[in-house]
Amino acid sequence: MTAQLIDGAALARDKISQLKQIVKSFSSHGASPGLATVQVGDDPASRIYIRNKAKACAEAGVSSIHHDLPADSSEGDVLQLIERLNRDTKVHGLIVQLPLPKHLDAKRISQAIAVEKDVDGFNWRNLGALVEGAPGIVPCTPCAVMTMLDTIKIPVAGRHAVVVGRSNIVGKPVALLLIARGATVTVCNSRTADLGAVTRQADILVVATGKAGLITRTMVKPGAVVIDVGINRLPTGKIVGDVAFDEVKEVAGWITPVPGGVGPMTVAMLVENTVNAAMRAQP
Repeated sequence: MTAQLIDGAALARDKISQLKQIVKSFSSHGASPGLATVQVGDDPASRIYIRNKAKACAEAGVSSIHHDLPADSSEGDVLQLIERLNRDTKVHGLIVQLPLPKHLDAKRISQAIAVEKDVDGFNWRNLGALVEGAPGIVPCTPCAVMTMLDTIKIPVAGRHAVVVGRSNIVGKPVALLLIARGATVTVCNSRTADLGAVTRQADILVVATGKAGLITRTMVKPGAVVIDVGINRLPTGKIVGDVAFDEVKEVAGWITPVPGGVGPMTVAMLVENTVNAAMRAQP
């Protein structure tokens, strides 16, 4: 068996094309969705992520305004900028690119973003809405995972889903989304005893640990859907996921590549969250 590929890059292009049509209609009424991005310092990886987001926004017709702050900026400087952008009616989505310099409190800064502009979905009120099943902004990567499952028409209800990783950004939110869809969900972490014994039970396996090649062939149930959220750079410079792709694809039924899988879809979901925020902001 060779797994069918879930081409996130192609799916993202389709999503951006759909959003472009929505933005055209929306903009005809005199309004245009706007995303503001903030980077503190000059982390090279962050610079690439920001560039990809700006490109996707441009393709969808969403305005994108970037703010660079020096690495030695004080917390007050960052919070002051966030407050100004919170008040800016042309800004419908606002993100502060992580990681931040160590002297800054990332939690405090992320929570300063207005809940209605929190298109990353990191604000505790948005995360709380996710727990409750109430309306709110869903974090981009978990939303991307669920959209990819929908695209390949994989039924979630009644399936056993295993999530490897428990972060507030991916692991916990994606587990909540799977639960809401009727899946039986197991969440694993670095201390899970005999991880392979658990992952082999998964009909749907979502991996988000940041550990290259953690999931091997023997840890995957034949025919399972494997969603690899991990992005790791090897000493050679090669980008790989948390799943040993070449061997796992011979066992899985569906699999996402890295790069070209969840990453592009996450960016597309950010643009969609921004467009939806702009629509909600209209009187």
